[in-house]
Amino acid sequence: MMYNRDLSWLGFNLRVLQEAADADVPLYERLKFLSIFSSNLDEFFRVRYPEVIALSLLGKKTRKEIHESDKNVVEKIQDEINRQLDFFGSILHNEILPSLKQNGIIFYYNETIRIEHLPEIREIFLSNILSFIQPIYLDGKSEKGFMPENNKLYLVITLEDINGTLKQAIVNIPSEKTKRFFTLTPLDGFDYVIFLDDIVRENLVFIFPGLKIIGVYSIKLNRDAEIHLEDDYRGNLLKKIEGRLKKRDFGLPSRFLFQKGMPLNLQMFLISAFNITNDDMFPGGRYHNLKDLSNFPDFNKHLCYQKRKPLSSSHVMNSGDIFDILPGDDILLHLPYQSYNPVLSFFNQAAVDINVSDIYITLYRVAEESHIINALISAAKNGKNVVVFIELKARFDEANNIRWSRIMKDAGIKLIYSPALIKVHSKIALVRKKKDGIKQSFAVLSTGNFNEITAQFYTDHVLMTADKQIIKELRRLFKYLQLDHHFNKAKDIEFKSLLVSRFNMKEELKNLIDKEIDKAKQGEDALIRIKVNNLEEPGFINQLYKAGKAGVKINLIVRSICCLVPGIPGESENIVVKRIVDRYLEHSRILIFGTKENAEVIMGSADLMTRNLYYRIEADVRIKNENCKKELIKYFTKQWDDNDKAVMLLANFQQEKINVGNAEKINAQQSIYNFLETRQ
Repeated sequence: MMYNRDLSWLGFNLRVLQEAADADVPLYERLKFLSIFSSNLDEFFRVRYPEVIALSLLGKKTRKEIHESDKNVVEKIQDEINRQLDFFGSILHNEILPSLKQNGIIFYYNETIRIEHLPEIREIFLSNILSFIQPIYLDGKSEKGFMPENNKLYLVITLEDINGTLKQAIVNIPSEKTKRFFTLTPLDGFDYVIFLDDIVRENLVFIFPGLKIIGVYSIKLNRDAEIHLEDDYRGNLLKKIEGRLKKRDFGLPSRFLFQKGMPLNLQMFLISAFNITNDDMFPGGRYHNLKDLSNFPDFNKHLCYQKRKPLSSSHVMNSGDIFDILPGDDILLHLPYQSYNPVLSFFNQAAVDINVSDIYITLYRVAEESHIINALISAAKNGKNVVVFIELKARFDEANNIRWSRIMKDAGIKLIYSPALIKVHSKIALVRKKKDGIKQSFAVLSTGNFNEITAQFYTDHVLMTADKQIIKELRRLFKYLQLDHHFNKAKDIEFKSLLVSRFNMKEELKNLIDKEIDKAKQGEDALIRIKVNNLEEPGFINQLYKAGKAGVKINLIVRSICCLVPGIPGESENIVVKRIVDRYLEHSRILIFGTKENAEVIMGSADLMTRNLYYRIEADVRIKNENCKKELIKYFTKQWDDNDKAVMLLANFQQEKINVGNAEKINAQQSIYNFLETRQ
């Protein structure tokens, strides 16, 4: 039995929404969770929803082949989204807005603006906003008329001239050019915040002088964001992707949000004007793009989480040379609890070390002002051989990666791009040195991207090592990535310490599961513990079902998509699945097979999805260092023991909070921080 991946993902977004509803979460953090929910839903409509619709149109036999037999899944998805949006509105109106007022902040949200603020709003509009306004009259024809850009905000206005003739116009809300929220003069001891949208609404008379305003309605259009690359295309990949990016904001419509109450005749007019269908139409509220709530003005009222200072790895940083430490001991970092500085130091020192000859690295998502890329540029200018495998197809990061690729190329860095149908998603780096005739190599393997910004709020693990077998296999992998081919499976490349997708990962994971099955059959304790972002690949899920039926105890922490259904009698009753949503985004991947000190511990970049196991180059690593193994097992255990932010996924596809009863409340993220702090 498989649970629909999109309904499962929506379950994760519901869990995000539940954090926004939690009165124990600081008020501004609750606003951020509303923002995350809104941003996630936009991405769902841009990336997944068009595919959902396409799959629903396939024949029953074809749907069964791809493990999607539910013909009513579109209706179920729409119902769940509507249910969540109602929940969103209830949280905002019944909890967040009153709580803001209790803290001295009045947020003008679909309510009358005080007369004292109207002159101030007019001045803001005329001086700071009007220059970005572009009113356009609509003729109802899609062939040559105006087309809304993806995810941009607009007002549709019905106007009447002096002859009684009705006209339709559209006005952009320039949130990409100016602030979405403006603070107004405090009154009666309250601070006031207003949407940019309402400032524009209140001043439409200056845009359409002499015309009577009959109705004003907000709209937003989401467009299909997937870049579909043909497997046989030719030409320069960089130019190909740039061309697709230019078209992305004008892709096929996937959701047209319109304000509830819009007259039906105006809806039909817009369907014609924007070349959309009834199926694309979704009623919504007065305000869209509420992901902008993350930028709600801060009045220094201390309504956020108290900041945790990242813990310093003093034994690493105090050494002055990270390459002196690694030959004697591995370094394992747990982000964001620990500082990312050792990783930055690794690349910074490699860039200036005269004994370093080569640097190899894979880049998927990088910071806009990346310290690591700047170190690579410095290394290249210092005469070192720098080879970068940059993934131009990292969704929504393509433009940033293209920008950096040009800069790196100009600096003399050798760039390698993956072919059309394969993404290089692994997070690996290799540095080679030669000192006094002795060759040395050092490696970094991470569960997260080489990105110092996301390292501040994504939970990830970074292994830094000089292990000779790991180094040897990384060199093989980097050599393979440099080959001029389409990343077809090369059977003559052997990996043991590494699990590399499209090579040995799937087979090695199966072998590890089978070992636990054998233990269970022999009456021994058998245990599988896995923490990933997504669990979707049917073959792997069936292997877990098989293990569970054989008596293997299986504990899963799956943040987002989980197509495995736990707790089915006779099928998955030995499988327990939990989901954790808290202040940091759970992003790390850990796989533990076995119960005792000889348990096999693996960490890496791969989620357990079809795309990761078949269409990406992922790299996981077996942890050999005993101290590192113990740390990762303890890390998983602390997460498993969470009874504060963890929920249980149930056989009826619901999720429920863990019943604490009289037990002590355990928050995994706080517990992990405390453990690492006392260990220093």
